[in-house]
Amino acid sequence: MLYAIISEDIENSLESRKSARPAHLARLESLSKQGRLILAGPHPALDTDDPGEAGFSGSLVVAEFPSLAEAKSWADGDPYVTAGIYAKVTVKPFKKVLP
Repeated sequence: MLYAIISEDIENSLESRKSARPAHLARLESLSKQGRLILAGPHPALDTDDPGEAGFSGSLVVAEFPSLAEAKSWADGDPYVTAGIYAKVTVKPFKKVLP
C-alpha cells in the first residue's frame, strides 16, 4: 500500500538540512531503486522553486510499504529526523487516484 509521509521542519533548519541531505537522499534513492518511491520533495518556505536562505518548511514522500507500521519505522529513521530538522512527521495511508 502507498503511504504519505508529511514532515514539518523546525524554523531555521536550512544549514542542518544541507548537512543531512546526502544521507536523506541516499535512503530515497534506495526506495526508488526498489520501485517503491512514487514522489518525494521539499516544501519551499517561499512561493518559488528556489527559496534561497528562507529554506524549506517540510517535505512530502509518497512510497509503498508493506504496512503502516513499516512506513512509520522507515520515517522514524530518516536522517532529517535524527538530525532534529523535523518538528513533526505524519504518516498516513495514501490512495492514488490520478493520474
